[in-house]
Amino acid sequence: MPRPLRDRERGSRAGVTRRRLASIGIAATIAAAVIVGIASLGPGGSITPVGEVQGAAATGAPPSVASISGQVAGRARPSPAPIARGLTPLPTPKATPHPTPAPVQTLTGYQWPLPNGRLTLPFGPTPWGSRIVDGERFHDGLDLATFCGDRVVAAHAGTVLAAGRRYDAQMGWVGDLKPYLARLDEKGLYGTLPIVVVIDDGNGYRSIYAHFGKVVVKPGQVVRAGKLLGYEGATGRASGCHLHYGLFSPLETATIAIDPQVVKRMKVPGLEIARVDPLLVLPAQRKSPEAARPGPSPGRRSAGIGVR
Repeated sequence: MPRPLRDRERGSRAGVTRRRLASIGIAATIAAAVIVGIASLGPGGSITPVGEVQGAAATGAPPSVASISGQVAGRARPSPAPIARGLTPLPTPKATPHPTPAPVQTLTGYQWPLPNGRLTLPFGPTPWGSRIVDGERFHDGLDLATFCGDRVVAAHAGTVLAAGRRYDAQMGWVGDLKPYLARLDEKGLYGTLPIVVVIDDGNGYRSIYAHFGKVVVKPGQVVRAGKLLGYEGATGRASGCHLHYGLFSPLETATIAIDPQVVKRMKVPGLEIARVDPLLVLPAQRKSPEAARPGPSPGRRSAGIGVR
């Protein structure tokens, strides 16, 4: 009965062979694990945990799952810019508020520019105005009169911005002046304009003096209140000698409209910065023998120096 014995031996040998192969497989698996573990050692011998991206511990980046979810339709969604540790993010800048003029009620230091003048046309609605407010013609200053050649003085201390017939850049127009100035040059119309002085009063406001017969100040000159500026006249479109006095702030955002016929004829801008009633800053007029002295009838005045 030798055959059965050989079968048992063969079976025994086969079992030994299988056990050896299994041992070799286990050893190979362990060796591979050791190799992988050594390869997974980070700098300095630290071990990177399974599933963690190398570098995440240094940068604070999330695991690789986050980078996968950051893909949108084939385009990478930009991640927020990193902020270095120990640095505070810069605050969002706030919008710079627009400067506003000081309330008119706070203005001081004004005096009458034509000390003995009579008020011949007040600030406000008038049939002769060249400005339009609430659909009505409007006079944007005060007309004062005594006699031709009377002294006109500074109503407030300040710096002369314009003196003569080239003053429009200082007048508070809102819009492009080039067409208007080009028309004046082409047609030689500067001689038809009134002689005007514009003064920066140093308080956020400007004073306008118009229709001089002659001026004695120059741009850039610093003047005190009461300083002689020139002499009452009738230059420009005026029917008699008088002074037009106006007041406005370049910081003002409100505007008033110009008569459309004037805009069309003169090519001036259609808007100007809103004016202030000078009576709000001027002292109560004093009565004096000189003020009571009769003067020439002022007649019909131009209701604003923009009418030319």
